[in-house]
This record gives sequence, C-alpha cells and structure tokens, in this order.
Amino acid sequence: MEQLSLFDDRKQTAPLASRLRPERLDDYVGQKHLIGKGTILRRLIEDDQISSMIFWGPPGVGKTTLARIIANQTRAEFVEFSAVTSGIKEIKEVMAQAEQNRKMGIRTLLFADEIHRFNKAQQDAFLPFVEKGSIILVGATTENPSFEINSALLSRCKVFILKALDEEDIKELLLYALKSPKGFGNLEISIENSHLSAIARFANGDARTALNTLEMAVLNGKMNEKAVLCVDEQILAQCMNRRSLLYDKNGEEHYNLISALHKSMRNSDPDAAVYWMCRMLDGGEDPLYIARRLVRFASEDIGMADSHALPLAVAAYQACHFLGMPECDVHLTHAVVYLSMAPKSNALYSACEACKEDIREFPAEPVPLQICNAPTSLMKELNYGKGYVYAHDTEEKLTNMQCLPDALADRRYYRPGKEGEEEQIRKRLDEILEWKRQNECLK
Repeated sequence: MEQLSLFDDRKQTAPLASRLRPERLDDYVGQKHLIGKGTILRRLIEDDQISSMIFWGPPGVGKTTLARIIANQTRAEFVEFSAVTSGIKEIKEVMAQAEQNRKMGIRTLLFADEIHRFNKAQQDAFLPFVEKGSIILVGATTENPSFEINSALLSRCKVFILKALDEEDIKELLLYALKSPKGFGNLEISIENSHLSAIARFANGDARTALNTLEMAVLNGKMNEKAVLCVDEQILAQCMNRRSLLYDKNGEEHYNLISALHKSMRNSDPDAAVYWMCRMLDGGEDPLYIARRLVRFASEDIGMADSHALPLAVAAYQACHFLGMPECDVHLTHAVVYLSMAPKSNALYSACEACKEDIREFPAEPVPLQICNAPTSLMKELNYGKGYVYAHDTEEKLTNMQCLPDALADRRYYRPGKEGEEEQIRKRLDEILEWKRQNECLK
C-alpha cells in the first residue's frame, strides 16, 4: 500500500498547536475562572475596555493565545514585542508611534511575551507611556511578577493568574484536534480514550505539550488496510519517551504510588522508597509534586527526631525547581534516602491534630490576661499584662505562668518520643514540667 503523507496539504505544515490556536473566547479551553461567562476579564475583552495587565502562569496554558484573542477583538492597534529581538531603540520607536496614535484618538495595545526577559531599562521604557495611556500593556510571564517586573510598572498592571489546565480540559482539546479540519479532521484515526488520558497526564497542564505529543503519535501511526491511521500503546509510549506513562488509567495508581513512597520511607526502607520515587518520575510525575510530599513527610513522620530533615527536604524542592528533570532526580534520591534513614517520630503531627481537635471544641477561648499586651493605661487598669513574668529575668529562665486558656490549662499536645534528637528534647521537657510541678506555689 502506498504510504500516505500527512503533509500533502501545505496548510498542514504548521505545528498542530499553531493551527489550532483559537481566535475567539468561545473556542478558548480552560481558565474558566478568568474568561467564563460573566467574569470581569471576559466582560472587559468583549466590551473592548482592556487596561494594562499581566498574564502569569506556567507554559502552555494559553497566555499568548488569550493575548491574541484580545488583539482580534480590540479596536486598538496591536503590536507584539519580543524581549529577544527588541532593544531600547525599538521600544522607543514604537512608543513614539503610540504617542502619535494617542493624539489622534487611536489606542495601541502592546503585547510583551515573556515580559520577565525584558531587562530593567527596557521595562522602564514602557512605564511613562503606560502612565499616560499611550499604550495598553499586556505582558505574559511564567515567572512571579513580584520578582521579575519592576514594581512601578507592576503597580500599574492588573495581574491575572492562569492555572495549569486540568486533564479534562486537555482531553477536550485533543478530541477537538482529532475532529477539526485544522487538525486531523480529514483523517480517520484510531486512538483509545485511555491513550488520550495518558497524553493529558503526561502534558501536566501544558496544552502545547499535549498537542505536540498527539501530533508526533499520529505522524508515527500505522495505516491499516482500511486506510485507518492507528496509534497504539507502543507508539504512544515511544513518543512520550516513557515506558510507564500509561500506568494511571483511572487516576488510582497515582495515589497508590505516592502512598507506596510515603510508607516505604516511614518504614525506613530506602531501596523501596527510591524505587517508588523513580517509578513516579518514569511515569511523568511532576518532580515538584514529589518534592512537596517529601517536605510534608519531613515534619509529619520525622519532626524533632531529626530537625535537619525539613531544611534538607526544602533544599531538595528548591533544587528541583532550579534544575527540573532529568537532572533533579538525584536530588530527590538524596532526600528520599535521607528521610528513609532518619529516626522517626510523629509527635509533631499528633500534637497538631490534637490541638486542632481542641480548637474545634473550644473555638474562642480568651487569651489569659497575664500574657495580654497592655499598650494603653485603660488596658492596664483592666489588668491586661498583670502578673506577667519575663522568663529571662529568672535564674532558670522558667516561670510557672499559665499561657493556655483556663479551659485547656492542663493540656499537653507535644509528647516527644525517644528516637534520635527527640530523646534529648523529651528529657528537657520532662525537666521543665517537673520544675513547674515543684514550683506550683510560685503561680
């Protein structure tokens, strides 16, 4: 059978993600909290009342697409800027033209993609024209605007946060790509629903990654005798460069694997813990998700038994953020092995849960007067701060002053165990409690 080419039509030569870029709000997928019916941003776009704004969100969630939809619906002149190709000279030229347009009653909408890549001087060049209203600045960034955009410029822009697309949004987009004439609508393609779900999970909220993966899978599909292009599991796994990305067909296996990792570390089994961590990475799991779970584990299951566990887990998270995959796998391994081998204590977790239970039962107990602040004479007259003893003024650096509310005066939440450093903390706490018992009369 003659091999058919998907590129016989020159219109198909553009990447799938570009061909499917929507031009209307009604075709835009995701971000319902921003552009759903009746939302403020949608009304501003539909009424052509856009002011300067920043779109902040991870890659592939529709920041640039939304800006171009605005360009299609605005009556302003649209100018797109790149931090890579535009210097101060180019910015000043565009600003001068925008100022002329303003005098003639024409608005200029300037879109700055990856605005965080503009240096301070470039960003400063925008500022006076944003202030005067010569331009409406729409910036897109994957970085926190608080750190990457000049405060003066940022204060004149409304920040809209775009979220990673959920799996259902991405599956909707993939189905559209298979049916639309702009995508693969002119082909008969056989691909299982579970495979679309696997692509959606692999994309991790990034529509561009999802469409690129689907495109690669289709281009590598096999045409059968009925001229149906078949995408099977083997092709899909190769396109995603993961052997086990199809593991999570119902969502359950994701939670099974993180549970296996957590319980292996709790059981001080570094080999099992590393295995389950690598299984998750091999399945396309976000390394930052794993790192966040390690940070939680460091306090929930180790706590004061090894107080180095928490800063090490946080450092592993930061390393994953800096490097990303595949380099950060060794940092996760470092943290997983350390946490597995550390002495275990759930005393902090138990203390927190017991305290929360008491707060649910006693939600509004007053602060004892002796530890209330007394900044005014009236408050002093009302006995605020009366009886307060400054612990540093005592020889033992201890007092018998009651700090809990009366209804909870004898409660003990933190009960340290005997593992690791917590043994010394337990002895210290026992000494404190014994001193307070013997000096009860000093209250």
